[in-house]
Amino acid sequence: MKSEPPQFTVATAAREQSVPSRPVRIGSPEAVVRQQGDAWFMQSKEALGAYPQRLTDRLVSGADAHPDRWLVARRGEDGEWLGISYAQMLARARSIGQALLDRKLSAERPVVILSGNDLEHLQVALGAMWAGIPYSPISPAYSLVSSDYGKLRHAIELLRPGLVFATDGDAFAAAIEAAVPSGVEVVTASGSAGRGAARLDDLLSTTPTSVDAAHAAIEPDAIAKFLFTSGSTRLPKAVPTTHRMLCSNQQMLLETFPEFAVEAPVLVDWLPWNHTFGGSHNVGIALYNGGTLYIDDGKPVGRKFDETLRNLREIAPTIYFNVPKGWEELASALETDAQLRDTFFSRVKVYFFAGAGLSQAAWDRLARVTEQYCGERIRIMAGLGMTETSPSCLFTTGPVMQAGYVGLPAPGCEVKLVPVAGKLEARFRGPHVMAGYWRMERSASAGPFDEDGYYCSGDALKFVDPQTPELGLMFDGRIAEDFKLSSGTFVSVGPMRARVISAGAPYVQDVVVTGLNRDDVGVLVFPRLDDCRKLAGLPSTASAGEIVTAPAVRAFFADLLDRLNRESTGGATSIARLRLLDVAPSLDLGEITDKGSINQRAVLTHRAGLVEQMHDARRTDPLVIYAAYLPR
Repeated sequence: MKSEPPQFTVATAAREQSVPSRPVRIGSPEAVVRQQGDAWFMQSKEALGAYPQRLTDRLVSGADAHPDRWLVARRGEDGEWLGISYAQMLARARSIGQALLDRKLSAERPVVILSGNDLEHLQVALGAMWAGIPYSPISPAYSLVSSDYGKLRHAIELLRPGLVFATDGDAFAAAIEAAVPSGVEVVTASGSAGRGAARLDDLLSTTPTSVDAAHAAIEPDAIAKFLFTSGSTRLPKAVPTTHRMLCSNQQMLLETFPEFAVEAPVLVDWLPWNHTFGGSHNVGIALYNGGTLYIDDGKPVGRKFDETLRNLREIAPTIYFNVPKGWEELASALETDAQLRDTFFSRVKVYFFAGAGLSQAAWDRLARVTEQYCGERIRIMAGLGMTETSPSCLFTTGPVMQAGYVGLPAPGCEVKLVPVAGKLEARFRGPHVMAGYWRMERSASAGPFDEDGYYCSGDALKFVDPQTPELGLMFDGRIAEDFKLSSGTFVSVGPMRARVISAGAPYVQDVVVTGLNRDDVGVLVFPRLDDCRKLAGLPSTASAGEIVTAPAVRAFFADLLDRLNRESTGGATSIARLRLLDVAPSLDLGEITDKGSINQRAVLTHRAGLVEQMHDARRTDPLVIYAAYLPR
């Protein structure tokens, strides 16, 4: 007899009765689940509807239906918002597309964009797309933060571009000189880029002749852009993202959020366009649904979040996207800023986070501040996606409301769960999934596809309730990150990492778990130095070393170890030692991506000596905090 499904909710039953939910239309969450052998298969009961042949078809329909509505806007130097309407963007895309077509660019000679999110970037991107020429947005950090330009060189060598664009040529001059061959044309909006660069204005002044015919000839499987993966390997891989992938995934999003068809979405967004969340998911939501995207030049890092708050005091989004750190910062600001609350709560209907898991403590705080000052509960949602799936596969459309839940399949996405190393690996198939990495042979033996054509994600999932699989799925870490202790006991890295980050808020930025083939588990902690400095009462000039050795900081982390271990059930879930790191993760070494994700494998590789020292029982490392209590 099947047991009753557990009831999960952020609020108590009494609070749910007393606080109304803000109305929002969410798609059908029902899924078909079946087991075949030791594998599970899931898909939505709702069929995927029709979608356009090309993503740029939505630029045409937008220009016809609402020509004067802004597609994109950004704050100018004078503080005023500067926007480009649908009709203006269509005209500019046609001119730029013709100029690129005249240069005989193609998938073998694509456009590379070095700049971050700006109006010029989107014009060049849509111009390339209109002409049927793939473009590739490269992480600005590869040019502006990296000291060796290794990843930029790799991207340029792999793509072999025919044209490179940078909005500010002078800012990217050193990177262009180091990584872009002399024979490749460079175009800028300003600055010389250290060489004789053409101007974007020249492309915009080109008269369209044959480009509309080229646009009409674009097939659904034509490559729209190349996006680079980040975080799992030393050198990123290029994902050819087709029009079919982008359009089918946007239709999945629309069927998940039919609210987009009721009210055109308004986004205030900083997420980088060289990543699939910002560039495919969010830009696509605005374009596909006739909405407007306000480019946010802030981000949840240090004082840069002040710009985000400035923007949110002026522009009210209908749905708001951010990474967990951004939600934590916003919840804190909403508690004290009345003007921010008045604008932000005026029409937002959904909160959505991705990029990492939102801790339950942060989730509850966000829910509390919303209910207190908004008077309504606003649905907090998430999902699971990746660059290779353009990006969305799962959404939290089911009845579960808690951290770690990733939900149910989007319409059109087929999910396969296969036992691997004691967990269930998530595999995906559908029109939104790539055919293979650029210039890498596709084979079942080498991955990343299995014998049935499912993309093997490396993500582990588990059922919320194995007796009621229709409730959906929880994230269960990365399979490749898990390891065994010398006792043969498996350590599940993902859940342990999430526990430490949640319990250590707000002083923990990220965690790397150690202990492979050792007697016990350790953790390397990248602390949030600003928060730790305030905890210690140190001045803003204090060094990282002074912060991590401050008595108040060490006392907090000693107490954190004790709290975690008293909740543990044995060696696989307890932590014997903790090491605070005073050296930030390195972009050049692949320890961190430009969106802030930690690469566990790279950190363990490049800090192997530190890990060895931490686990050496013969030493007493003054920088290591040892557990005072371990469960037996």
